[in-house]
Amino acid sequence: MEKEIEHANVEGTVTTVETVTRMHIQRFQMDGKFALIYDSVFENEQTVWQVIRSHPALVWWAFFFSVSAIGWGFDAQVNGNALSIPAFRQDFGEKFDNGYVVPASWLGAFNSISSVGQFFGGFLCSTIADRVGRKLGLGVGVLISCGGILGELFSTTREGFLVSKLILGVGLGFYLTIGPLYSSEVSPVVLRGITTAGVNLGIVIGQMLSNAAIKGFGDRSDRWAYRGPFAIQLFFVAFLAAGLPFAVESPWYLVRKNQTNAARHALQRLYGRDTDVSTKLVAIQMTVAADVAAQEIKWINTVRGANLLRTCISCGVFVCQHLVGIIFVLGFSTYFFQLAGLSTDKSFDLGVGVTGCGAVGTMISWTIVNRLGRRLIFNVGMVVLTIINLLIGVLDVVPTNGAAWAQAALTVVWAFFYQVSIGAVAFVLLGEISSPNLRAKTAALATATQSVFGIVMNIVVPYMVNPDEANMKGKVGFVFGGLGVLATLLCFLYIPDVKRRTYEEIDMMFERRVPPRKMGSYVTGREDDLTDF
Repeated sequence: MEKEIEHANVEGTVTTVETVTRMHIQRFQMDGKFALIYDSVFENEQTVWQVIRSHPALVWWAFFFSVSAIGWGFDAQVNGNALSIPAFRQDFGEKFDNGYVVPASWLGAFNSISSVGQFFGGFLCSTIADRVGRKLGLGVGVLISCGGILGELFSTTREGFLVSKLILGVGLGFYLTIGPLYSSEVSPVVLRGITTAGVNLGIVIGQMLSNAAIKGFGDRSDRWAYRGPFAIQLFFVAFLAAGLPFAVESPWYLVRKNQTNAARHALQRLYGRDTDVSTKLVAIQMTVAADVAAQEIKWINTVRGANLLRTCISCGVFVCQHLVGIIFVLGFSTYFFQLAGLSTDKSFDLGVGVTGCGAVGTMISWTIVNRLGRRLIFNVGMVVLTIINLLIGVLDVVPTNGAAWAQAALTVVWAFFYQVSIGAVAFVLLGEISSPNLRAKTAALATATQSVFGIVMNIVVPYMVNPDEANMKGKVGFVFGGLGVLATLLCFLYIPDVKRRTYEEIDMMFERRVPPRKMGSYVTGREDDLTDF
């Protein structure tokens, strides 16, 4: 393997360009500073297609862990969609006018109990992932999720269904924590934004499959109208269970556990037999050692010093998702369409359209996340989503003949821009901004934050839209539009851009107290460090 590095003085004499060969790497592999600089320059000069062609195993396992979020996305969508199934309302609801409706209190419980489970699941996942590894962490989540799904299938009472949702939520908390954690650790800089955004793709695929399942089973008159979609979740469990025995453990975890040989073997499996991973291993060791020297791996350190801002950003991006109405638009879209006056069939079709456009938006985000940067995409997304929410509210106040269809169309547009922007970039920022040694704990805090807001929104939104309560319909857009304005102002101040930045550079900027809005243009001085050789 040969690589040219400008201004590197490998032999101790001044040179303009030095060819670093395998022999040189072996000679200097114990020099941590050289390893960090070499690895940084090498990664920044790679392209996405070079990584995909040269290291297919790395790409596969990064996406394998990311798309574990399919289960999370499916559950999040099926919660709201089940309400549109008459058989579900009949089995778990009460008589209302000429049909059945699930009381708002139980409706809030059904939709929020999963978030309660995710709250505890995220913390449990962090502890297990740091102690026994990312592979076993995901394996525990798979087992818990399987138990919850089986409980959903055979529950005949509200109480039994509620407990099953709680158990499933714990498992889903594992999914949402482990995906961005693993992907951010194994991915090279150029691929990091794409693979961490893959978590969002998994969520969108799950939502799309959920809508398709609801449409396929929803016309049945028996209990399998809603049990069928729940049963489909077992396929995700089987997929993950089949792949986990062959998965590669995170080299970062193995280095933290002082399992150097295992870490080298994991890197070799990820990068291929023909790649010399010595410098990559030393770079990981030096980054981990520096982080350990600066702070212990304790929960309290996630909110100490520079880590407080890093944790606030990592969690805040998910708060923004809730403030612009993710639960209302994506979780209750099909139900909202019915309340707006559209037929059941048209509501199902539009629900599938919402997630279909979301999937397209997620794929587009891959093509722009490395070009436009995290800050621009996230902030523009917040502005667009806020405006769409306000338009949905206006259409409800000033109704027209096609107001219901216009609101439905805006909901589809909202889903597209959400997935292009804050839906995908939130997971990218979580993987990049969190401190390397505290990443599992920060991911757990982000999952917990999302769960808390999910609980609140899943309780509040049904009261706002249910016909037996506030019956606000599209006026809910004003609520999330106003919250979106406040959130957008904060995003302008605190959303950073760290595209093409190594973890060493990100650490350096936070330690130097660089304002997040200026990180994209900040010069770290890495080039000056090269002259020290």
